[in-house]
Amino acid sequence: MFDASTLMRIYPSLVGLCLSATLFSAEELKIEPRPFAVEKTFNASVMPGGAETIVRIEPKVWSEFSIEEIAVHGKRVAKGEVLIRFDAEAIDRKLEDLRREIATGKIALDQAAQDLAQAQETAPQRIEALQRTASIAAEENDYFLKTRRKAQIETADQQLERRKQVLANEQEELKQLQKMYEADDLTENTEEIILTRQKDAVASAEFGLRMEQLDHQRKLEVLLPREEVTLAKGLRDAEMRLRYGTTEIPLSVEAKKDELETSKIKHARLLESLADLEHDRALFEIKAGSDAWFYHGAIENGRWLRGESKSLARHGKAPVNQAIATLVSASSSRVLTAHLDEQTAAALPSEFDGIAMPSGREDLEIPVSLASLSTIPASDGSFRVDLNAKWPERFQAVVGTTMSVRVICHQRDTAIVIPRKALERDARGWTVELKLAEGKTERRVVRCGRREADQVEIPSGLEAGQIILVP
Repeated sequence: MFDASTLMRIYPSLVGLCLSATLFSAEELKIEPRPFAVEKTFNASVMPGGAETIVRIEPKVWSEFSIEEIAVHGKRVAKGEVLIRFDAEAIDRKLEDLRREIATGKIALDQAAQDLAQAQETAPQRIEALQRTASIAAEENDYFLKTRRKAQIETADQQLERRKQVLANEQEELKQLQKMYEADDLTENTEEIILTRQKDAVASAEFGLRMEQLDHQRKLEVLLPREEVTLAKGLRDAEMRLRYGTTEIPLSVEAKKDELETSKIKHARLLESLADLEHDRALFEIKAGSDAWFYHGAIENGRWLRGESKSLARHGKAPVNQAIATLVSASSSRVLTAHLDEQTAAALPSEFDGIAMPSGREDLEIPVSLASLSTIPASDGSFRVDLNAKWPERFQAVVGTTMSVRVICHQRDTAIVIPRKALERDARGWTVELKLAEGKTERRVVRCGRREADQVEIPSGLEAGQIILVP
């Protein structure tokens, strides 16, 4: 083991040995200016240069669109040619049922309007009739209590007394006849007949009195009390009907108004449903608006989104409220479109030219130039770039095909370029190990420029002929 004093003596020697080992392992690189370029390669797709029409099915209520006929993918179609035809049997039945329901609803609406008009017209008359009935009932009840009951009692008493008087008269007459005929010793047949008749009259008067007594008793004990109850009940019922009718009849008119309004709303909604369904029915046959190329899938924002295009076949179900196909005008140009990552997009200059090579045709170089470069990333973080191309004669640029694009982003005829691994960063910035005279070195601050692979351009900080150490 070494003690502290021994370590202090040998430490400088150890440091020197380590430094010598490091320098010995580093590679010397002489700075010599040479050409330098930054090249970016990316794939781009052939896209229409505008004048494309996205085919969407945007129904309001109908959701099922079963394909009955569809033009083949990539077909050249003429204006007015049917692109897609859907099976309309179900929607046609629905339309027929809805039109029939609307016709029936119109009758119900007219009936509701008529019922309301009748209710409004008769409401005052019905209330007046109830008022009149209640008034008559009150009048009859009041008259009965104040006048008619007493008069009927007096009439009954009078009739009973009259019957009694009639009986008494008949009895007195019989008595007088008997006295008169008893004075004679012999009673003649005629006299006998008169007596018999008078006796019958007395018996009849007695019977009439008994019946009158019964009627008198029934009138006083049953009929008049019953009539009093009936009249009171009639008055109560009439007043109740008046109170109820005064409230119910206006409410019934309002109810008729509500029924009419409900019928109107229902009818209006049925008409709206019919309009929506007729709108959707018009979608069951899609035609080309101009001469064009027909592609399955959507071409949007420079991308060919095939998505649900696999369902675009006979008996397939077409998705709604999204793009399903694209019409590209027959006269539209073709451009190249790419979606670049942020690093590649940032490396591209504001103006540039490049070349594009179709897949499998590396012998064919097509000149391209920048048309537009988005400075705002899309939702997936990519940046869209559109390129104009000088298409060779008799070359058909097919939409959707891919080409490899090469662009020189930065170029210098003479530049100082060093390996990336020669750079280190400290508090001063980027530095390199510069070899000095007598085997000494120093960390030299440099400014970094563009990079290509593992090579870095050094705009300042180094000069031709200098030597740096590369680990």
